[in-house]
Amino acid sequence: MNTTGRFFRCTTFGESHGRAIGAVVDGCPAGIEFSEDDVMPLMERRRPGKNPLSTPRSETDQVEILSGVFEGVTTGTPVAMIIRNENFRSGDYDELKDMFRPGHADYTYQQKYGIRDYRGGGRSSGRETAGRVMAGALAMKLLSCEGITVDGRILEIHGETDPAIFEEAILSAKRSGDSVGGIVEVSVMGCPAGLGDPVFGKLDASLAAAMMSIGAVKGVEIGDGFLSAGALGSENNDCMDKSGFLSNHSGGILGGISNGNEIVVRIAVKPTPSIEKDQKTVDVSGSERTISVGGRHDPCIVPRVVVVAECMAALVLADAFLSQKISRI
Repeated sequence: MNTTGRFFRCTTFGESHGRAIGAVVDGCPAGIEFSEDDVMPLMERRRPGKNPLSTPRSETDQVEILSGVFEGVTTGTPVAMIIRNENFRSGDYDELKDMFRPGHADYTYQQKYGIRDYRGGGRSSGRETAGRVMAGALAMKLLSCEGITVDGRILEIHGETDPAIFEEAILSAKRSGDSVGGIVEVSVMGCPAGLGDPVFGKLDASLAAAMMSIGAVKGVEIGDGFLSAGALGSENNDCMDKSGFLSNHSGGILGGISNGNEIVVRIAVKPTPSIEKDQKTVDVSGSERTISVGGRHDPCIVPRVVVVAECMAALVLADAFLSQKISRI
């Protein structure tokens, strides 16, 4: 599946070392003001090569809108966007093409398809998320017309919760040829009650699926999440008075439907699997090998994942918003 959404449908395409990365959004209503200027600030937050905390691969990530926008507004037809890859060095992967990198999708892609693009992981590369950000920018414009905003932040890096320590935790791992992960929180403000569908179309289920589709994400919680498992019902329930809810342990979603509170989602992001430390693996013939992954890699992808998570939340909410338009008169 390279497509997500029912009414606001996003398809991403392209490989890490291919000619371009892109997205096509179908189902976007006409009349929304949209241009490359709306996308570029988000792309800049995701863009590699900006500082010592990210991969030195330097891409301008200049977005081109190919269709679906005329005279600065959407036309109701598919909106296609691309960025052209410029600074890829496929030769960095020549020595690794016959080995399975620990923590990567090399082995599983080989087992599923019998072939894989070893140049940076192809579709399994974090570079695929550039297409999500392009589509997410359009989703955010749609949501902003309804007063809905999405914001993300880093809660932890390698177990540290003090933002003043984040940079040193990342650089320390980098100096030792290793990597670290962390926790990101995404909040949706201004969301009206009523979005999401019962049973299999729950809003929290859709958000969890969207977040888990990001390659480095290994855990998702909504609201109090796992803390609720240790709480009493009287502690976990969100009581109400005539002014509204008195707490938000549910993270803004009850019965799979938004309740008008702030929607809160947290994701666990694993350490970058490409590290210089020697690790045991096997090659395509099954022989045991030792591997050290050189090249240009992020010692921590958490800072760049924040905007991707925001965009995935926006895509889910845009789809839920359009779905709600046909749910009642």
